[in-house]
Amino acid sequence: MLSGRATKIASCFVGLDKRYVTEVDLTGRTSTGDPEGETLERHEPPAEAVLEAALARLRGEVELPIPAASAVKIGGERAYRLHRKGVAVEMPVRRSQVHALDVIAYTGETVTLGLHVSSGTYVRSIADALGGHCRTLRRTAVGPFRVEEADPERMMPVEEALGRLPDKARAAAGGTS
Repeated sequence: MLSGRATKIASCFVGLDKRYVTEVDLTGRTSTGDPEGETLERHEPPAEAVLEAALARLRGEVELPIPAASAVKIGGERAYRLHRKGVAVEMPVRRSQVHALDVIAYTGETVTLGLHVSSGTYVRSIADALGGHCRTLRRTAVGPFRVEEADPERMMPVEEALGRLPDKARAAAGGTS
């Protein structure tokens, strides 16, 4: 969270890598990639070996369609607004980098994944590529800032935050340290 004069450096955080933990329901896809959407298909979950092969294809540089229920603008309007109106649109694909995609737990019907991805990666698209949807999704880090470090009693000074950013992001803020 940025407050006061720190809001001026918000653009420095946008392009940072993100880390997530998600539980993917492998028994069906939804229209939104999460439990809120309409069920599009139900199927048997993949065997563990099939799942591992699918995960291997999703590591590294990937191109996946942006979810229809996203904030991307299509013809000047947010895709999620068009989706809610029932307007079907061809969603563009986005190239992103999946640095890590690790299985934390596998039950047969669900898989819990730990992800380290480039900015702009849609975890719901990864779940959809596995034939499922995200039951839960939690961002655990943005760049060098981890959720475990969050402290409601302490605001990090701007200089300290900038000091933890990669040089490229710091340069975007005009920071020097």
